[in-house]
Amino acid sequence: MSTKRPPSKRPSGGNQLRIIGGQWRGRKLSFPDLEGLRPTGDRVRETLFNWLSFELPGAHCLDLFAGSGALGLEALSRGAAHTVLVEKNPSAARQLKNHCQVLDASADVEEADALCWLQSNNKTFDVVFLDPPFGKGLLEPCCALLAEQNRLKPDALIYMECAIEESPMVPAQWQLHREKQSGQVNYRLYRCS
Repeated sequence: MSTKRPPSKRPSGGNQLRIIGGQWRGRKLSFPDLEGLRPTGDRVRETLFNWLSFELPGAHCLDLFAGSGALGLEALSRGAAHTVLVEKNPSAARQLKNHCQVLDASADVEEADALCWLQSNNKTFDVVFLDPPFGKGLLEPCCALLAEQNRLKPDALIYMECAIEESPMVPAQWQLHREKQSGQVNYRLYRCS
């Protein structure tokens, strides 16, 4: 018999994120209650998008572990030309499609495993968001595939979010541009040279 406590239920309407800047500023979007789904917090997003403020207008972005869509939709709100949102979970992908339709967003939602998706297409990107479930060892293989499969445009930016105890190796041609920590989360921005 297991002594593990069942996960606590959030109150109805508790799974919401708020777009914090751009054309959809203040817009609240709901997302499904799924294990490991944790949108990037407002403070971290505010810092990240300040870092990206001059890079986003007209950019083609990839949100590889889209989840709630917090990063990819925020990028679109702030002037990105197009975003691909890759999400493995069917209910999360369905919710992302609904959000994109309601917002009339220039986005493609791909219901797929991130690693398989990287291997099966030839799109290139200006900005890539990597915020996988923590502790699953997904960052290093994603970084390697982005480099090996030539998915990055010249001077592309790669955002990476992970637990502070994680220290993933990145391709040699990626230079650390910015780095901060918030609580138990480390977040970094790399530039591909």
